[in-house]
Amino acid sequence: MTIAGQKIEAAGQAVPGVPRPTTPAHIIRDDAEAIAVAHAIAERIRPGAARRDAERIWPVEELDAYSQSGLWSINVPKAFGGPEVSYATLAKVIEIVSASDPSIGQITQNHLGVVAAIRTVSDEAQKALLFSEVMKGVRFGNAFSEFGSRRAADFETRFVDAGDHVVVTGRKFYSSGALLAHLVPIVALDEEGRAWYAIADRNAEGLTVIDDWSAFGQRTTLSGTVILDGVKVPKTHLVPGYKGYEVPTADGAIFQIIQVAVDTGIARAAIEDTIDFVRTKSRAWVDSGLERASDDPYTIQAVGSLTVRLHAAQALQDLAGHAVDRAVADPTAESVAAAQVATAEAKILSTEIAIEATNKLFELAGTRSTLAEHGLDRHWRNARTHTLHDPVRWKYAIVGQYALNGVNPPLHAWS
Repeated sequence: MTIAGQKIEAAGQAVPGVPRPTTPAHIIRDDAEAIAVAHAIAERIRPGAARRDAERIWPVEELDAYSQSGLWSINVPKAFGGPEVSYATLAKVIEIVSASDPSIGQITQNHLGVVAAIRTVSDEAQKALLFSEVMKGVRFGNAFSEFGSRRAADFETRFVDAGDHVVVTGRKFYSSGALLAHLVPIVALDEEGRAWYAIADRNAEGLTVIDDWSAFGQRTTLSGTVILDGVKVPKTHLVPGYKGYEVPTADGAIFQIIQVAVDTGIARAAIEDTIDFVRTKSRAWVDSGLERASDDPYTIQAVGSLTVRLHAAQALQDLAGHAVDRAVADPTAESVAAAQVATAEAKILSTEIAIEATNKLFELAGTRSTLAEHGLDRHWRNARTHTLHDPVRWKYAIVGQYALNGVNPPLHAWS
């Protein structure tokens, strides 16, 4: 493992937290600025992406620049000083960032999802408190999923009431962003089995984050095991997340559309790198009689097909974002189901084009593209790893049931 360019012999060990920002984060004004800032951040993080992946270098400086840019508060409501951009814009921001480094794009996912959940379920005082933290540049990590449970929605982590605070005990995994977070939202059950977000300080006593993420893709998502040994969380930071799924809300679709955008970004990067490699490095096939690989009619057709499917995925992502906006503004059973289905459709296409594009890259670019010096294998590894979130076979089922039988999707964070 490497942190900020320095080799560390701590992989698999507990990692201390990082200090909070000393200066307030920028506040983005509107959707247009959010897109412009996303492009600027993408340019900043792109140069070192292949090396960070190859050597598992934590994106410390890149993440600080990203969270201080204002992009981590873009779904804070205007009533609390935030930009409250469209979710179509938010998804495009994640796509742009993920095209440069999808690990960094994924780190944002749970932060923005928790911000959305706070808007949905918190009282006014809690919103004011927690949104003010977000506006300062404080990063939420996550401690949601558990490794050994029978299903993703089964949680063993629990908390007990201790007066003005609760005490949380459990163990988590797949904790994207937790290593370099400032606050760690923990999904924990109360005595009634209801799931809350207990938002703990990253340096709280009893909270240990272990650097043991070993997947072959998305290698720098700052994930790993989180051990919770009697962690105290003030009740001011205890968010009733379960309320977001007791009645129809857009919370699940919001978590999902960010996943969509990460995969769309991976596909976009793979296609761009395919085009660049074919133009500059690939050789024409021996039987073609051509001088340039880019004039090969079969390659031209394949790149055209990839481009069309990418544009279709981007269009569905945009449509889903606007459907989410409508569900946030007026959360009814109908508007929420429409947002969930639109997001499921986008998830299907973004997954399929991410896998197809990252595989086609090598077929079209040729053997030379597999050399380690180019680092292009990261695209396929990232796509194959990230698209395992929320399996697409179940997205087809959601869309089919809705279209054929009028059955609304289930209400949870994976739908």
